[in-house]
Amino acid sequence: MSLDMEVISFISEEEGKFLLKLARKSIEYYLTYRSILPIDERDIPFDNLKRKGASFVTIETKYGNLRGCIGSIIPYRPLYEDVIHNAVSAAVSDPRFPPLTLEELPNVKIKVSVLTYPKPLIYKDWKDLLEKLKPFEDGVIIKYKNHSATFLPDVWEDIPEKELFLSHLCLKAGLPPDFWKTGLSEVYTYKTILFSE
Repeated sequence: MSLDMEVISFISEEEGKFLLKLARKSIEYYLTYRSILPIDERDIPFDNLKRKGASFVTIETKYGNLRGCIGSIIPYRPLYEDVIHNAVSAAVSDPRFPPLTLEELPNVKIKVSVLTYPKPLIYKDWKDLLEKLKPFEDGVIIKYKNHSATFLPDVWEDIPEKELFLSHLCLKAGLPPDFWKTGLSEVYTYKTILFSE
């Protein structure tokens, strides 16, 4: 198995700081030149970041309000590449917000979350589902037919009640808010390693 085909399993503090700088640099480059930051794998000082990894890049205003958030759930490309592309997408392609401007960039805060591989959460009924969820720890994916959505673990800070968390997640997936009680949804959980500027 070649290095870049392995899936990442741990990120050090130093690697996390590098990813934050890379995310900011990628956004700045895109807003200046309207193209993706050209980077050679040899310029990446950590072999670990060349392994496959899934990431979310979150942009917040200095007041802590969301300004953009885009990511990958399943690792399918080298982590450093995933961060570059998701950083740019979070800045200019999140449909909830107008594209970020170069003038705004110095006033925003960037977060990079590296995800573990999602695992199915097997549950008997909605009470069992509530019992098994771990607030502030679990990222959650809800899936039904062609509907799906995810919330990163840090969303628990805004919505700490499990019932509300799941209802908002259903709405995000385009499902009725109490759909999680039907037992028809597939639920997956994952953990994140979060780095923040």
